[in-house]
Amino acid sequence: MPRLLATLLPLVLLTLLMSQLNHALAPWHVSLFVGGLLVVFAALRLDFDPGFAAVFLTGLLCDAASPVRFGTHAFLFATAHTLIFSIRGRLPRGEMLVSLVFALLANLGIFIALSLLLLARSPLPFGAWPRVLINLLCSQAFLVLIAPWFFALQARTLALAGFEPRDTSRRLT
Repeated sequence: MPRLLATLLPLVLLTLLMSQLNHALAPWHVSLFVGGLLVVFAALRLDFDPGFAAVFLTGLLCDAASPVRFGTHAFLFATAHTLIFSIRGRLPRGEMLVSLVFALLANLGIFIALSLLLLARSPLPFGAWPRVLINLLCSQAFLVLIAPWFFALQARTLALAGFEPRDTSRRLT
């Protein structure tokens, strides 16, 4: 339970900070999404169970404030976590560049899935795509800027709680 709380704390913090930032950006009709960032650290650096639980609970928190069916974010985050976790054995997962690339890919996939779900209910779905693409580009650029800080925050939070992420080096033995 302490490991889950130490993993969940930075995720909740980022979710709350993003909601405040999106509120501030609302007059410019821009919305930022960093769902991929919420998934990648847990998928690449933690054991499956605590990482999955933290990602799923964070998804439920995102669902509570979104106009999608409850469980949509949780399902998408859990799916992304499981996919990334399944291939992490072949990756130098301690590398910042690898984490960043997977955060961008996960963010792209989750963003597109959510956009398709939301635009399916729109009366004029093709008219919204330019705005969706602008939001995606802004989200990806913002993710690149904050990813190093957020990965360091997650690692430091776990270290302060007395848990170190698994050894991520790839050694030839």
